[in-house]
Amino acid sequence: MKVLGVLILLMLLAAVLTTAIGVVWTRHESRVLFVSLTALQNQRDNLNIEYGRLELEQATYAEPRRIDDEARQQLGMLDPRPQDIRLLTR
Repeated sequence: MKVLGVLILLMLLAAVLTTAIGVVWTRHESRVLFVSLTALQNQRDNLNIEYGRLELEQATYAEPRRIDDEARQQLGMLDPRPQDIRLLTR
């Protein structure tokens, strides 16, 4: 009977140690995943900021006044003279 009690005690000790190692491993993995999550959230926030800047830049470049200025300065475009305008009808 004593041998059976010692055997049960050793099995319980092994179960407790296995469970303790499992808890430590799980907490470690949880911390690693949390650090990864935080890094990904920071990356997402930075990408959202950059996206906002790019949207603002796009809106600035698409502004009709800016397009008109660029066409006049870089391409030398001018408004047509009244005699050069032709009205087409169907």
